[in-house]
Amino acid sequence: MHLHVADHPLIAHKLTALRDVNTDSARFRQLTEELVMLLAYEATRSVAVEDKEISTPVMTTIGTRIAEPRPVVVPILRAGLGMLDGMLRILPTAEVGFLGMVRDETTFEPSAYADRLPDDLTGRQIFIVDPMLATGGTLAMAIDFLLARGARDVTAVCLVSAPEGVQRIERDYSDSAEVKVYTAALDEKLNEKGYIVPGLGDAGDRMYGIVD
Repeated sequence: MHLHVADHPLIAHKLTALRDVNTDSARFRQLTEELVMLLAYEATRSVAVEDKEISTPVMTTIGTRIAEPRPVVVPILRAGLGMLDGMLRILPTAEVGFLGMVRDETTFEPSAYADRLPDDLTGRQIFIVDPMLATGGTLAMAIDFLLARGARDVTAVCLVSAPEGVQRIERDYSDSAEVKVYTAALDEKLNEKGYIVPGLGDAGDRMYGIVD
């Protein structure tokens, strides 16, 4: 597994505002999209490309385009939806699949409640988007879904990550597939409730509010 912690002053600046408890939902969503675009620039560095002949106003030349089959972006519902637009701004031709997952707040174990993915992902580059890599359980379950359908090149884009989650992914996918994690920060630890410290709280609640 490859871990890339983005080191850029703009990312650090936006992440600081994202963490701030005083940042409201509208601003949180905007910052999330901006951060994802910056992370996606790095995460797509190895995206598959092919040559394309074009005519400029001056001459014919060989350029580059995203290769077929197109990449697939998979947001983890619900908070991952807030990252989707940022990814699609960088990869507008990508296809989109969805995985709905929820974590038990007592055991921290994830369970899936929705699945909208192609049956065959052989040869496809997959980009999972989920704001938090905490225990690693949700990301591991998502990766397993993808591997079961033939994927072998999976990149996770996360806003913040905990060492425990990174270690889980490293342990589980050291040699079974090409798994990469791109994140804006590797935080200190998880607390007793399974939240990343210092983290940014519950990303879904901060994006969309709490509906009673």
